[in-house]
Amino acid sequence: MHRGFLRAAGLEGTYETIRVAAGEGARALDDLRAQGYTGISVTTPLKEEAFAHCVARDDVALASGSVNVVLFAADGAHGYNTDGAGALGALRAALATENLAGTSILILGAGATARSAAQALRDAGARVSLWNRTHARAVAAAERAGVALWRRGDTFDAVLSALAPHATIADDDVRDAILAAPVVVDANYGPRATLGATLGRPVADGSAMLEASARATFALFAR
Repeated sequence: MHRGFLRAAGLEGTYETIRVAAGEGARALDDLRAQGYTGISVTTPLKEEAFAHCVARDDVALASGSVNVVLFAADGAHGYNTDGAGALGALRAALATENLAGTSILILGAGATARSAAQALRDAGARVSLWNRTHARAVAAAERAGVALWRRGDTFDAVLSALAPHATIADDDVRDAILAAPVVVDANYGPRATLGATLGRPVADGSAMLEASARATFALFAR
């Protein structure tokens, strides 16, 4: 996608894949800056490491404690988070509306993607609740993003799952709430999008979320 964005914008550049082991994020950022890179995308499990290494961060990054885009400036690495923009794009497409204000949305998960989505959706006026299999992590993530915890009996216009592929949902009440929602989106895409098979119901995969996040990322790269 990014190579296509470059061609469409008439810009010279390249977008490459570089594998970095967990724990090596800070070193990799310094090395890439020294090599002359202007910006990079960051994927799991390095989003929190990149956040810690940045000297400046945008609001979604601060709320989620993670970055997925780094731009190199004279004073160091500046961190941004476009996962929230991806969540907005995916849910706007799935719900066929640009206005998410007042929409009730359940987010599954408590990791970097879930926290970023919660913050962005809250800022867009949605009523956001968060659930995670580990209650303590759910509490911490919800408090950080300023959203509510899932409560039994709540109903939702849409569900966004930021759970890992093949994750199971053992809580029958949560499962029932997900099955009752008109729209369910799995942040995973391709063969990693397993939630539909797990639930036995139609689920939109994360392709729209990936594209919306990538477009927001490219806007940062190209500015």
